[in-house]
Amino acid sequence: QVQLVESGGGLVQAGGSLRLTCAASGSTFSSYAVGWFGQAPGKEREFVAAITWNGGSTYYTDSVKGRFTVSRDNAKKTVYLQMNSLKPEDTAVYYCAALLDTYGHGYYYYSASHLYDYWGQGTQVTVSS
Repeated sequence: QVQLVESGGGLVQAGGSLRLTCAASGSTFSSYAVGWFGQAPGKEREFVAAITWNGGSTYYTDSVKGRFTVSRDNAKKTVYLQMNSLKPEDTAVYYCAALLDTYGHGYYYYSASHLYDYWGQGTQVTVSS
């Protein structure tokens, strides 16, 4: 079992940066891929980024490519989402989620929220214009 806790959200002006942290507990965390999902007010939860169990592959939705970077430190059981050049449309509650990883998958697998087994409680990101 894996427990996830997000932190690092806040209020930032457009063009600014934030780094979200997803801290995990559980002895098998290094076997899990981790995804980041955002849920804006009145909208469904949407895929933002994901990283495979060893950090060997990363995936991003088109709207954040070149602005967001996902990384992980398995020794610290932590995954990061560096968010640069933030836009008002990035405003959302951001959740990290863990998925027991296997080989041979790509973007459409890691972007599917229903495949993730464990979820954090979310952290609010608000970008003002």
